[in-house]
Amino acid sequence: MNLDPNAIDHQKLARYAKALSHPIRIYVLKLLSQQACCYSGDLSEELPIAKSTLSQHLKELKDAGLIQGEIETPRIKYCTNKENWQEAQQLFKGLFDL
Repeated sequence: MNLDPNAIDHQKLARYAKALSHPIRIYVLKLLSQQACCYSGDLSEELPIAKSTLSQHLKELKDAGLIQGEIETPRIKYCTNKENWQEAQQLFKGLFDL
């Protein structure tokens, strides 16, 4: 039994931190946060990595809830999950304000 009321916030912060633990993911999130949405093909043109590698990075960000994808056959449109991205920013701010 966990009595720490902040345990859920700590778990969320760790999940977000893990998703942001690679420079490519930080770059992708920065790109997406500066525009409404972006197609995976556009991201692959922007980044000098294999499409399969980019796909894995997008999956990590999506699994953490920081981005969301919408299939528009034959492409996938990605954008930030604004609610979770704001939550992540607040959690990181709280960590660094200690």
